[in-house]
Formats: sequence, structure tokens, C-alpha cells
Amino acid sequence: MGMEAELQRLLDKQAIAEVLQRYSRTLDWLDDAGQAACFWPDAPIDYGFFTGSAAEFVPVVMAIERASQRRWHFLSAPSIAFHSADRASVECYGFATGIRCDAEGIWSGGLYGGRYLDEFERREGVWRIAQRQYVMDWRTPLDNQPPDEPDPDFPLPVLQIIASGHPAYRAM
Repeated sequence: MGMEAELQRLLDKQAIAEVLQRYSRTLDWLDDAGQAACFWPDAPIDYGFFTGSAAEFVPVVMAIERASQRRWHFLSAPSIAFHSADRASVECYGFATGIRCDAEGIWSGGLYGGRYLDEFERREGVWRIAQRQYVMDWRTPLDNQPPDEPDPDFPLPVLQIIASGHPAYRAM
């Protein structure tokens, strides 16, 4: 491969990695439009509890995220195998949490570990997820989580992202 082709391949890898970062970020900040922009609308999606198109999936996953008062998604660096200039298989690992406060005021939730098995396509110069299968490898409960106020002994700020449009959210 020539230098120009190698440079394009690096740019494509970076574009794909940015889609994956946007996927996590838009879930955590409850950005529906940003989440939808990670997928081609016709992309087949299989999460086990949901099988259908990306256009159908985004409202479902965003409703799940809104049910948590605190959420956090983190993805590993992706492994990327190109099949052509416009198609690639991508795999990465992920951690996700969802924390809720119940009627008794107890904060709890779960920590999930899994992997994303994706097919990416570039259409009209834009890379997006064209197919996704999520596989959960493990989960563990997160009981007795700290409340939604900073710990007086270690007073770090706590963001309360319970709706779209949080004032700390920056469009990037």
C-alpha cells in the first residue's frame, strides 16, 4: 500500500473510532440525535432484548438510558479490519453502568461487560454502524451506591443528567 493509501486508512480508522466514542457519549448525555447519527437507519441491530433496525433501536435504548439517573459507557480501542475502502468489521469491548434511586432512596444498579461486533460502512463519505450485535460477557450488581450529592470528605461534583439538554453538554 502506498503512503497516500496508508494515510487514508489511518483517517478511516480515526473516523470509525470517533463514531464509537460518540455512541458512548451520546448515551450518557441523553443526546437522541447524536445517538441516531452513529448508525445508518437501516442497520440491523441485535442486543438480545431488541432485534430490529437502528431507526427502531435508538428510541428504545434512549428510553432505557433515561430510566437511570446515572449512566456511564466506556469502550476499548477498536479492532478494525477493512474489507474494502468503504466497509470494515469492527470489534471493541465495553463497560456500562446504570444507577437508579428506588422509592426508598436506595441507589443501586449494575455494571455490565460485553463486546460490540459491528460492521461499518462509509456512505457518501461518512462512516457509521451498518450492523451491530452486542454480546454481554458478564454483569455484577452495584448495591448501595452513594447518593446524588457530593461526599463531604471528598467533594467532587456530581452531574445529574436526567434529561436531554444538560447545561454542561457540549456539542462536539
